Amino acid sequence: MEKEGRGVKTAITTLFGIEHPIIQGGMHFVGFAELAAAVSNAGGLGIITALTQPSPELLVKEIARCRDLTDKPFGVNLTFLPAFVAPPYVEYIAAIIEGGIKVVETAGRSPEQYMPVLKGNGIKVIHKCTAVRYALKAERIGCDAVSVDGFECGGHPGEDDIPNMILLPRAAEELKIPFVASGGMADGRSLVAALALGAAGINMGTRFIATVDAPVHQKVKDAILAASERDTRLIMRSLRNSERVLNNAAVERLQAIEREKGADLTIADIAGLVAGAYPKVMKKGEVDAGAWSCGMVAGLIHDIPTVKELIARIMREAEDIIRGRLTGMLG
Repeated sequence: MEKEGRGVKTAITTLFGIEHPIIQGGMHFVGFAELAAAVSNAGGLGIITALTQPSPELLVKEIARCRDLTDKPFGVNLTFLPAFVAPPYVEYIAAIIEGGIKVVETAGRSPEQYMPVLKGNGIKVIHKCTAVRYALKAERIGCDAVSVDGFECGGHPGEDDIPNMILLPRAAEELKIPFVASGGMADGRSLVAALALGAAGINMGTRFIATVDAPVHQKVKDAILAASERDTRLIMRSLRNSERVLNNAAVERLQAIEREKGADLTIADIAGLVAGAYPKVMKKGEVDAGAWSCGMVAGLIHDIPTVKELIARIMREAEDIIRGRLTGMLG
């Protein structure tokens, strides 16, 4: 059994009432009750992905299922998507409130119009941001914390291409609310580096997919395990909707279409390779069925542990680095 570290207390652990400053970010067709509960039981903050549930009623049931699996704090991710037909966000928020959730991770567009009802129901909000200016806006509208997502991250890194070595200390210079580092986070080294750069914790996505507890097909976990830091691709750049995905046959076809169409590319040209891929990939293990998010952190993933083993190892490594390597460098 892995020895557990003594813990790292930060503004994030205090804010969310958790033992360790580690958050499992919302992930489509990954953030189910099983994973969220495993993260929370291990001392982190697990997150259920609301829009993976086809309806608000099913979200209520998923929250209840998670409560059966853990008595620790967990949250819900709600992503505000640009869409012609928006999901029923008011109803999803009502489901979150009905489920007694006290932490919501928002992503995508600004949650500003929904902040009064969230805050009015005692919910703490952490918003995902890819730039300091967006983080400052989140602070202004009343978010309790932000997740600062560097260029390395899987999913949507924004359009500024600023890596965390610059983005995190810039956020620390500007923000008054606490923030966590997202993108490239995998181990104790990541946590200590994030803390040194001003963050109060880390948010992990890809690393949590490659765990025993993640409710996804084994072929997905194996694909991440086999990948290096050079095996992700950025798609939809010309549409200003950049997404970092794991390279596969579908992504290669998609990028060929992007090259062929150039500035004339529309989302319709590639819709068949991006829309609807997640159930096929995550549930059925059809890893070449379409584009799916994966961070450059894949290059730092060398095993598939349980969530409990992973978090214990991260905290032990972090303590060893802080107490041993770094302290030992002082004269």
